[in-house]
Amino acid sequence: MSAQARGAEDAALRCVIDQVASARAARTPLCLRGHGSKDFYGELPRGEPLEMAALAGIARYEPTELVVTVRAGTPIAELETALAERGQCLAFEPPRFDGAEQAAARGGTVGGMVAAGLAGPARAALGGVRDFVLGAALLNARGDVLRFGGEVMKNVAGYDVSRLLAGSMGILGPILEVSLKVLPIAPARTTVRFEWPQSKALEQLQRWAGQPLPLRASAWWNDMLVVQLAGAEAAVRTAVQTLGGEAIDGSVAERFWRDLRDQRDEFFVAAAEAVKAGATLWRLSVAPHAPPLAAQGEQLIEWHGGQRWIVNQADAPTMRTLAAAAGGHASAFRGGKAGGAFTPLTAPLLRIHRELKSRFDPDGLFNPGRLYPDL
Repeated sequence: MSAQARGAEDAALRCVIDQVASARAARTPLCLRGHGSKDFYGELPRGEPLEMAALAGIARYEPTELVVTVRAGTPIAELETALAERGQCLAFEPPRFDGAEQAAARGGTVGGMVAAGLAGPARAALGGVRDFVLGAALLNARGDVLRFGGEVMKNVAGYDVSRLLAGSMGILGPILEVSLKVLPIAPARTTVRFEWPQSKALEQLQRWAGQPLPLRASAWWNDMLVVQLAGAEAAVRTAVQTLGGEAIDGSVAERFWRDLRDQRDEFFVAAAEAVKAGATLWRLSVAPHAPPLAAQGEQLIEWHGGQRWIVNQADAPTMRTLAAAAGGHASAFRGGKAGGAFTPLTAPLLRIHRELKSRFDPDGLFNPGRLYPDL
C-alpha cells in the first residue's frame, strides 16, 4: 500500500473514531451506514448516520491462500472484480442490491454484507456469510479497535466473535475490516429447468440431495424448477445426463442467477410493487424437506427447499406459526414491520443478546433497536 493510500485510510478511521467519541459524549445514538442499500432490512434505522463508505479498499489479498482482508466500506462489486481477476469468488453470493433502490445505486458494502448476513442462491450448497468469516476488526464506543480471529482457519478458536458479527445488524459496533475465505470459480456451470408443480419439485430436490451431484443452486417459481450445476466439467456433464431437463443458454442462465441473487428478477420486482400496496415480503427459513406451505400469495423457493419467499397480506403471527410448523422461522423482509422484522427471541436467548450488547456497547450507541426493538 502506498503512503498516500495509508494516509487516506488512517484519516477515514480517525474520522469514524472522532464521530463515535462525540456521539458518546453527547449520548447520541449512531446509525451505521455504508451505501444505505439495506436500509429497508431489519427494524427501522435510527440515530445520527455514522458513514463507513470512506473506509474502503482491499488491505491484503493472498490468492494462493484463498484469503482476502478488506475494509468495511468497500463495495461488494469492487471486491468481487478483484477476486474474479484471480479466478476466485465469494462463494456465498451476497446480494448486492445495486440499483434496486435509488439510495442503493452503488450497491452494498462489505461491512453491511457481514452485518446483514444475507447470502444468495448458492447458500445451501456452499454455506453462508459466517462460514467464510475468518477474522474481523471492530470499533467499540471508547474508540478502541478490537481484533478477533485471524486470516487462517486454525486461528478461529475460543469465542468466535468474528463470526458472531455476521447477522448482528451492527448492534455490537462498526465493523472496520474483515478477513474472508474465498473459493475458486467453478470450471463448469450448467443450468437446466423442469416444468413441475411445487410438491414434485420439492420431492425431487430431496432425492437429488442424497446423491453425489454437483448441485449449486435451485429456484422454483410458478411451476418452474431451475437448477444450477457447478464443478468439474466431467461431473457437471454426467449430472446433466442424470437429471435430464431442458438446458438453458449460458448467457440467459447467468443473467437469471445474477438477477435472483440481487433480487431484481420478476418475482422480486412484483413483490416490491405489492409491498408498496401494503403487502409484506416474507422470508421463511425452514427445513428443506418441509412440504408445500399452505400460505396465500406468490411463492419463490430457493436453497433446495430451505428458503421460501412469500408475498401476501398475512400478519406476523400467522406467518411465524406457519414457519415454526415447518421447522423454521419467518422474517418480514420488506414491509410488515408492525409485528417485528424478525421472529421474537425466547427469554433465554434474549438475555444472551442483551448481555452481548451490554459487553460490546454498554452505552447503547450503535444501531439501537435495529435487530430487535429493545436491543
